[in-house]
Amino acid sequence: MPDSALTQLDHGPVRTLRLQRPELHNAFDAGLIAALTRALAEAAADPAVRVVVLAGAGRSFSAGADLQWMRAMAGASEAENQADALALARLMRSLNELPKPTLARVHGAAFGGGVGLVACCDIAIGTPQARFGLTESRLGLLPAVISPYVVEAIGARQARRWFATAETFGADAALAMGLLHEVVADDELDRAVDRQVRLLLEAGPLAASSAKQLVRRAARGGPGDALDADNAALIARLRVSAEGQEGLGAFLEKRRAAWVPAQD
Repeated sequence: MPDSALTQLDHGPVRTLRLQRPELHNAFDAGLIAALTRALAEAAADPAVRVVVLAGAGRSFSAGADLQWMRAMAGASEAENQADALALARLMRSLNELPKPTLARVHGAAFGGGVGLVACCDIAIGTPQARFGLTESRLGLLPAVISPYVVEAIGARQARRWFATAETFGADAALAMGLLHEVVADDELDRAVDRQVRLLLEAGPLAASSAKQLVRRAARGGPGDALDADNAALIARLRVSAEGQEGLGAFLEKRRAAWVPAQD
């Protein structure tokens, strides 16, 4: 997947997608949005890929929208702006619903759409120097496209403040709100990401890929009897599956399950 705005690195079953516009703090434009959407589709379809790590090159994770791109869209028609926004929406939904566990490696700035990427990942780890902002209201805009994922990550009460004020906030606040799962020192970031990746690879591939669908269904709620029936059907299906049988067998026999990679 050659693309100057995005690089891909495979290490065994782990695919790292790195935003590669460091001179612009990995800001989005139409090209980067399209490249990342394609890359996620390829990762979803590749049975060899079990975990996707999202990272940014240079000093930042992603500073949101590219100013030149925003300037061009300001002169475009409403219909053109809607089509452009839908492309970003497809990217966010692709990441949020990717049938593989995802992990955001966050350092430096994560503004606007960059916050959306963090919120869409299953796990997010950042450094104390990471800075966040939903700064669209300063421009008379709102983070509309990313709002479902950010609200899910930080809650409606927090979102009402940050969407309206456009304040920036640090890693500790992001951790307290649930946008980040963990904050580690700069020199510990890669080790912390690797620890989470190892845990994901020790989980059954089907179980790990199904986890987000289970959480989404449980969060939606609905009639209790129907939810109970769906959950009972899921666990029954997993128990009799080849993966479930291997996992239970490995546990009882005190051996490593077949899907767990050998230690480096």
